Amino acid sequence: MPSMSDTVGVLLAGGLARRMGGGDKCLRPLGGRPLLAHIVARARPQVGRLVLNANGDPARFAAFGLEVAADGIAGFAGPLAGILAAMDWAADNAADAHWLASFPSDAPFLPADLVARLRAAAEAEGRPLACAASGGRTHPVVGLWSQALRDDLRRALVDEGLRKIDLWTARHGVAEVEWPASPVDPFFNANRPEDLAEAEWLLSRA
Repeated sequence: MPSMSDTVGVLLAGGLARRMGGGDKCLRPLGGRPLLAHIVARARPQVGRLVLNANGDPARFAAFGLEVAADGIAGFAGPLAGILAAMDWAADNAADAHWLASFPSDAPFLPADLVARLRAAAEAEGRPLACAASGGRTHPVVGLWSQALRDDLRRALVDEGLRKIDLWTARHGVAEVEWPASPVDPFFNANRPEDLAEAEWLLSRA
């Protein structure tokens, strides 16, 4: 397996969580602790550095001991803006990082081999990007991104107004890595209150 020391991880929590009723859905409780705590526990061992992409007052995340990188593009421009914010953070704080791994902050069952498998696939296929898949679906925000694409991503966001992940990644080529979706889809995400209730049930079974 490749070394993860040159990989920065970003937890994407910069959205408006409308389907959850607003606020920080990653701070909602799951199994007696915040949802974000579950994702941090799974993501941190897989990367050299870990940063949180979130907007607004960063003090509300102080308990997690993470540096917070806010979107540099106004207007809640979506996950690509969070990726760019993390790339900018990495350029300033982890100059030796060549890769960025992105984790959604509402997916509490992420696999422990996520980054290693994405990295191995990207290198084997000679691709600058990789993303996870399960159950016949791709998960574009669960991905690995070459830091070398930072300037191109900025141009796409700022000059073109591009917001859809798939449109941008298709320009560069993406290695896809499949995980089994049973007994639990590792990329199950809690977008709505009923999803969080289901995650609670799944967690109790595990």
